[in-house]
Amino acid sequence: MLPDDLLSVSRGVKEADLVLKNARVINVFSGEIVKTGIAVHKGYIAGLGDYRGKSEYDLAGSYVTPGFIDGHIHIESSMLLPHNFGRAVIVWGTTTVVTDPHEITNVLGTDGIKLMQASAQLGPIDVEMMIPSCVPATSMETSGARLEAGDIQELFHQGGFRGLAEMMNFPGVISGVPEVMDKLRSASGSIIDGHSPGLTGRELNTYIAAGTGSDHECITAAEAMEKMGLGMYIMIREGSTAKNMAALLPAVNTLNYARFMLVTDDAHAADLLRGHINLLLKKAVAAGLDPVTALRMVTLNPAEYFRLEKQGAVAPGYRADLVVLDSLTDFYPLMVFKDGLLAAENGQPASPWPGVNFPVMTAMDVKLEDNPFKIRAEGDQVRVIGLVPGQLFTGSLTKSPLVVDGYAVSDTLNDILKIAVIERHQGSGNVGLGFVQGLGLQRGAIASSVAHDSHNIIVVGCNDADMEAAAREVINFGGGMAVASEGRVTAGLPLPVAGLMADGDAREVSLKISELKKAASNLGCSLDEPFMAMSFLALPVIPELKITDKGLVDVNKFDFVSLFV
Repeated sequence: MLPDDLLSVSRGVKEADLVLKNARVINVFSGEIVKTGIAVHKGYIAGLGDYRGKSEYDLAGSYVTPGFIDGHIHIESSMLLPHNFGRAVIVWGTTTVVTDPHEITNVLGTDGIKLMQASAQLGPIDVEMMIPSCVPATSMETSGARLEAGDIQELFHQGGFRGLAEMMNFPGVISGVPEVMDKLRSASGSIIDGHSPGLTGRELNTYIAAGTGSDHECITAAEAMEKMGLGMYIMIREGSTAKNMAALLPAVNTLNYARFMLVTDDAHAADLLRGHINLLLKKAVAAGLDPVTALRMVTLNPAEYFRLEKQGAVAPGYRADLVVLDSLTDFYPLMVFKDGLLAAENGQPASPWPGVNFPVMTAMDVKLEDNPFKIRAEGDQVRVIGLVPGQLFTGSLTKSPLVVDGYAVSDTLNDILKIAVIERHQGSGNVGLGFVQGLGLQRGAIASSVAHDSHNIIVVGCNDADMEAAAREVINFGGGMAVASEGRVTAGLPLPVAGLMADGDAREVSLKISELKKAASNLGCSLDEPFMAMSFLALPVIPELKITDKGLVDVNKFDFVSLFV
C-alpha cells in the first residue's frame, strides 16, 4: 500500500524523507544510466529529479541500482538462520531472496517452514518463500517428513508463498505419476520452478508443458538456449559448490537477456563474509557481460518472474531498496537502503544488530549398530561415485576394490574411499554403503548431518573406526559436522537447528567451518569445500551415481543399483 502523501512528495509540494542527489541511476527498463536525484518517502520512491528532503546525501556521481535479488537459494545451506543470513548479505546489496526451504522441511515438515518464516521476520531483508515440491525428493531415501498435494494446497491457502519450488522429480512429471501431477495441479496459476538437469527433446517439452517455468541446473550454453527457447527462465548458478557462470554466459545476448537471472542456489557462510550477488555481478562483467544487462539479471528479471510487485527498479512508486555503488566493475556497495532506510555502509551494518533469542529444534533419531560400515566383497568390480569439483553432477565409475580379509575397504592409494549414509529421522537403522573417488583423504574421516535433500548423516573415511567416531560425534551434537582421525575427533561444529543450521552469526559459523576444513586438509583432503561437496553426494536427483540410506542410486535410471557389478 503506497503512503497517502507519496503523491504530494512526487509533485514537489511536500518534502521527502530522503533525497539522494547527483546519482547516476541505472535504468533497468531502458538500459540507460541517468544522472538525477531520487526522492524517497516512507519506504517508496516518490520520483526522480530535483527534490528537497529532510535528509539529503550528495552521491557525487556514484551509481544507484535497485536492491539485488537472489532468485534461487536454499538458506539452510549457509548453516545460518534466515535472520543471520539476511544480516550477512544486506551489507553486499542483497535486499531480497527467493528461497526454497526444502532442506528443513525434509527434516521437520511444515514446522520447519514456520521456523524459517519466524526467523526471516527478524532479519533485515525480504525472504520470499516457495513451497517445497519434493519432500522427500524421491522415494529412494528416508526423510523426516512428507509433503503431499493436500499439504501444498493448505499452505497456498494460508498465503505468504511465492509459488511451488523446484520440481526435482522430473521423471515423475514426464511419466505423469499421479501424486506428482497432483502437486503441480495444487500450484495451478502460481509460479512453478523447475529442476531438469540434462533434459532435452520431447522429455523437456513434456516437463515444460506441465507448468514448470525455470531451470537452474543447466551446465552448457546449448542446454540453456534450448530451455530458454522453449519458454523457461534460466537461472545461471554461481554458488559455493556449483559454478556454471563461465559455461552459460555465452548464451546471453541482446535479444534474450530478459529471460536470464544470476543466482547462488547454495552459499557458504564464509563466502558470505566476502560478498554475495555483488560478486556474481563482478565476475559476470569481468567475463564480458554488459554491466546494465548483468544488473537487470539480479533486479528486474527476477522481480518480474516471481511477480514481486514494485520491486527490481528505481522508479516512481517502487520500493526504495537501493544500492549505491562505487563502480560498475567492482560492484562494491558504498551504501544500501532497505525500504528507504540506510541499512549498511561500506560493507558494515549502519547500526548494531539487535540481539535475537531463537529456539533450536534438534532432530535426531538414530539407531547405529557397532561396526556398521563393513562391506563384504561380492565381486571383482564396484561402482564408485566420481566426484566432480565445482559441480553437483557425479560420474559413475567402475573400479577394482581393495579387499582385505574378504571385505572391501578404502583404497587411499587410488583415492577410493568408503562412503556411508546413516538414516537419522525414524530410527530405522538403515545404512547405505558405497565408495567415492575425488575427496583425497589419506587418513581419518569426515561426517555431517547436512546431506541433501533428506539430510541423513553422511560420512566418508579411510577406515571404519574413524568413520564411526565422526558419525557418533554428529549424533552426540544432535546434528552437525565432525572430523576424526585415529579414533579421536579433531574438529566439530554443532548444528542444533534441525541438524542444518547454527544459532550463531556468519563469522562464528565461518570460524568453525575453517577449523573443520583445516582438519580435513590435514588428513589429505584436496577439496576447498569438502563438506559442501560431500553433502551433494546423497542427492539422488542429479546424475549420475548417488547414495542414500537405502543404497546406491543410478539417477539416469531413477532406480537403485548394486554396489558390486
